[in-house]
Amino acid sequence: MVCIHKFDNGLVLLADPIDWSESVSYSFSVPFGSIFDMVDYEGTATLVGELISRGAGNRGNREFLEAFEYLGCDATETVGLFDMTFSASMLPENLLASIELTADQILRPHFDISYLEFVKQKVIQEIYSLEDNPRRVMTTLQRNFLPYPFGRSGLGTVETIRRITIDNIWNAHKLYFQPNGAIFSIAGKFDFNKIQEKINDLFSNWKPKKFVLPNEQYIGEKEIYIADDLEQTQIGVAYPSIPVGQDGYKLALCSVGIISGGTSCRLYRELREKRGLCYTVSALYSTLRKYAGVYCYCGVSSDKAQDALDVLINELEKLQLGVSQDEIDRYKIGCKSELIISQESTSGRCRDMLWDWKNLKKVQSFSEIELSINSLTKSDVNVYLESNPPGPFHIAVLGQKPLKFPSQKN
Repeated sequence: MVCIHKFDNGLVLLADPIDWSESVSYSFSVPFGSIFDMVDYEGTATLVGELISRGAGNRGNREFLEAFEYLGCDATETVGLFDMTFSASMLPENLLASIELTADQILRPHFDISYLEFVKQKVIQEIYSLEDNPRRVMTTLQRNFLPYPFGRSGLGTVETIRRITIDNIWNAHKLYFQPNGAIFSIAGKFDFNKIQEKINDLFSNWKPKKFVLPNEQYIGEKEIYIADDLEQTQIGVAYPSIPVGQDGYKLALCSVGIISGGTSCRLYRELREKRGLCYTVSALYSTLRKYAGVYCYCGVSSDKAQDALDVLINELEKLQLGVSQDEIDRYKIGCKSELIISQESTSGRCRDMLWDWKNLKKVQSFSEIELSINSLTKSDVNVYLESNPPGPFHIAVLGQKPLKFPSQKN
């Protein structure tokens, strides 16, 4: 049974004791991500994430990293759009000491200026690597599909990274790191009362702050062609969907599972198996708090690119005609398999609880999720698709020659 406790400063504890587990994992989500990067200083959150493990509390860079290693602790930091997440997995006897290290990272980082240029070069190389990656078409698609600043890259640009100073790093930490909206999620073998007491001791003096999300504005184009001398043409297609937590989002998620997710799914079957148009084709449902979309990707040889785009759009449009019972059954089996696998991993359970709380303001139990899967019916999905047909489409193409977009055929 999941235990939930909210501390006076707003920090939320989500705890799922698993007595049979021989390990324990936690994920500590702090409400600071790339969404808060100032204009012309994009990439600040990424640099904060790079520097925050290079010394904290009374330990310098090497001492701090070795402290986690001596505990046999697998620790990582991840910077997302809205949050920075500190995750760790370890043996139960090393849990409290590991949490102390994470507390130092969050509350008492060094942000040693001597490492700033090093991490800047690391991020700049990642930016260059992304630009050399053919699938950067999806980065372009997202930037034009979502309103600014939600669609921008968290890496920033070479110019903005070079502009950021150590004062920018400290100011970002001072302004945005706060307990109001922070979540500590833990799963595995532990004593709940000891964890609650430890979190309170370490973070009770952490004060909440007020901040305002950036203004949103649409700046994108619906159809984009990027010239590049590539062997393959890269195609990205996106269309709006139902954000998580709103009525119909589970039906929207199911519809994506029908078209992508395995060799028997529609896009793979139609574009690769039947027509031999491509090697890679996929679709996924992605959601933010206010916006959701379905993102499709296809890598295809230049001589088959137009046919691939046409068939991809046609298959998406055919969804509104409905799905079969076999497709629903296959989707349910896949969901149940993923559910069981995720429950067997303490780190996976932590991530699931975080996701639930951020998006649904509750933690779903295994039986609750299983019930929602079992309750999906062909009728419900088809009614949803008839009322919410895929589209309008945003399209990005990267390759040797432009393609004819659907709007140019009307």
